Amino acid sequence: MYVKLSRVAQGCPPTVKSYWSKILLHINAWLNYVDYVLCHFIQITCKPKCCSLFYLDINECETIQQACQGEMKCFNHYGGYLCLPRSASVITAPEPSSQSEPSVPVESNEAFNPCPVGYRAQGDTCVDIDECELDMHDCQPSQECINTVGTYTCQCPDGYSKIGIECVDIDECRYRYCQHRCVNVPGSFSCECEPGFQLAGNNRSCVDVNECEMGAPCQQRCYNSYGTFLCRCDQGYDLGPDGFSCNDIDECSYSSFLCQFQCVNEPGRFSCVCPEGYELLGTRLCQDVNECETGTHQCGTGQVCVNIHGGHQCVNSNRCQDPFVQVSENRCICPVVKPECRDLPFSIVHRYMSITSERSVPSDIFQIQATSVYPGAYNSFRIRSGDENDEFYIRQINNISAMLVLARAVTGPKEYVLDLEMVSVSPLINYQTSSVLRLSVYVGPHAF
Repeated sequence: MYVKLSRVAQGCPPTVKSYWSKILLHINAWLNYVDYVLCHFIQITCKPKCCSLFYLDINECETIQQACQGEMKCFNHYGGYLCLPRSASVITAPEPSSQSEPSVPVESNEAFNPCPVGYRAQGDTCVDIDECELDMHDCQPSQECINTVGTYTCQCPDGYSKIGIECVDIDECRYRYCQHRCVNVPGSFSCECEPGFQLAGNNRSCVDVNECEMGAPCQQRCYNSYGTFLCRCDQGYDLGPDGFSCNDIDECSYSSFLCQFQCVNEPGRFSCVCPEGYELLGTRLCQDVNECETGTHQCGTGQVCVNIHGGHQCVNSNRCQDPFVQVSENRCICPVVKPECRDLPFSIVHRYMSITSERSVPSDIFQIQATSVYPGAYNSFRIRSGDENDEFYIRQINNISAMLVLARAVTGPKEYVLDLEMVSVSPLINYQTSSVLRLSVYVGPHAF
């Protein structure tokens, strides 16, 4: 410590007091140091009784243990000490004279700075020193020098933190800023999203991507879901192993019962077709086309169209052969007056029918009915001709009717001409006669 100005003498001129206030305004700090500055200047013009005598200064930086803490450095000055940053520099003024004579001449080239540390005199004022611009700082290359009033600071760039004297990158990913994945980079970080997502406007959250609207590789149908998408196929297709393409299903290979005749596979579906002479009934069944009714037959004049399974037959309208004569449509008689009719049936009636192939057996296919009956006569029925392979037989129902039965399964196309004879015997009048039903049986080429 040193002894301050005890007081300003009453005899000092007013100019000294004004000068004192002016100096105080410029310095703006360190009142202890003001005593020294005022006295130093006042010695030039002031009377000797204006200032007190100086005592020997004590260096507190040496006598006080740890006078400044942390990063602060101790600077001794007359009458006290300062704790300033270690990067601060101090320009010291010349020490005052230890003589009792207060008035000491001041040389014009004296290296004295009347401003605080970090300032320099400019006229009657103190202006800040820009240590950053004058390269008077000790910031590390990784740091940025920021000039402040009276001093400067060393700051780290964004994304770095100061550890000791170095700037170390901040790992922002530790703080879970990102919804999905965080990628740390020097001084910053970036967020990434899992497949199926994209960054939202805040560059941190992840929102679902609608792949179906962005050209997903689905061949047919695309369904968006959270974070992904699904490909689906239309009816009649199977999803391929790649999950994107659709392969046609061959429905016809799965079953032979899909169609009554033939199954035709088509892209995504199948269809049923029928053979010639048939038409599709619904979507799978086939039914015979009656060419005789639709007028699509080729029968000429004198012919009769007979419809059969899968086609038609054109037969002569008069099928009576000598000695038989036609008496009505499909009926022929052999007159008893003709000697050659003695051993022949009295009448022949022509009938036509069609059956399907592979019909289950035994099967009733045609019923015979007597049209005229003599009183007291007994009627019997038999197959007169046409059944050389025993594929049919007659089952008599009663005295006037019988049933033609298919005994064996037959496969067409094939035609049978069966003469079904009814023999009538009358013991009362000793009379016997017979009549024939000539039945043409057409077996179709298919089981339908």
